[in-house]
Amino acid sequence: MSTSPLHARHVALGAKMADFGGWDMPIEYSGTGGVLKEHAAVRSSVGVFDVSHLGKAAVTGPGAAAFVNSVLANDLARIDQGQAQYTLCCDEATGGVVDDLIAYLNGPDDVFLIPNAANTAEVVRRLQTAAPEGVTVENQHRGYGVLAVQGPKSAEVLAKLGMPTEHDYMSFALADFEGTPVIVCRTGYTGEHGYELVPLWDKTEALWDALLAAGEEFEIRPCGLGARDTLRTEMGYPLHGQDLSLDITPNMARVGWAVGWKKPAFWGRDVLLAEREAGAKRLLRGIKAVDRAIPRAHMVVTDADGKQIGEVTSGTFSPSLREGIGLALLDRDHTEGDTVYLDVRGKSAAFTVVKPPFVDVRTRG
Repeated sequence: MSTSPLHARHVALGAKMADFGGWDMPIEYSGTGGVLKEHAAVRSSVGVFDVSHLGKAAVTGPGAAAFVNSVLANDLARIDQGQAQYTLCCDEATGGVVDDLIAYLNGPDDVFLIPNAANTAEVVRRLQTAAPEGVTVENQHRGYGVLAVQGPKSAEVLAKLGMPTEHDYMSFALADFEGTPVIVCRTGYTGEHGYELVPLWDKTEALWDALLAAGEEFEIRPCGLGARDTLRTEMGYPLHGQDLSLDITPNMARVGWAVGWKKPAFWGRDVLLAEREAGAKRLLRGIKAVDRAIPRAHMVVTDADGKQIGEVTSGTFSPSLREGIGLALLDRDHTEGDTVYLDVRGKSAAFTVVKPPFVDVRTRG
């Protein structure tokens, strides 16, 4: 497996490691109290995640932004230089989601993309195949690290390092760290106020150390991908490979807000427009436990009569609510307020269909 530039740091902190998209990454840290305390730190103060396994790709050359806008789903023309955008790479034939990613607009001839780790090579391949003459698509997976600093105290931690913190949500600024540039973007995957920092690969370890030192007075905690998953599920944020996939379209996942429907072209446009007009047969909705039960991915969802009406895509124990929550693809006529049922360890457990987010947070993003 590949390792992040912080692998030695994770091992020294006693991290429990696991495979994420071919990368050996930390699930939780034994010295920080595990997922529950890491989750709580982000909700109450601040935590830092190593997400350097995420992909990085540069699309450059004359008209690079226009090219990206012609193939990826969201409308890049909606944002200005210095802003970032959540977007989707969809399959032309089926409309399924190859990947969801963040696009950083540096200018008309320069777009920086952060796809998911496991999908980076495929996204880059598709873009390279489609790129017009003069536009270059370069896989820079190991060129940069990515650190997510998340929580109500995140701005105070960054300010101690002299980094910009006042820019708007989904915008980015350049900072200097030890004489090298760091992208500081007001994004995250937790629902809390936060930032994603993109340093050079060989500066990631030093930046991690500096963040932990700067955040010591705020009781900053290193956080693993286990807490990242519980935090994003509480917000109802989809995870590719579970809530989005080649079999789950943007319409089904209810992320049509990330599609530029009025654009003349993007991969999958025709099939997605047709599905949107007809209505997707299943839609992604939140489910919340009525009984003491925790939903897990791939559990069958039934109605009161035992008829199968869907499947759980993501499920977990919510540390904030102290109960089971999840996302499930349900037949479209089952909506918020309905009661549905899962077979949990041989027992029928009731869940209420709800609209995420499951928790309220002080500052979105």
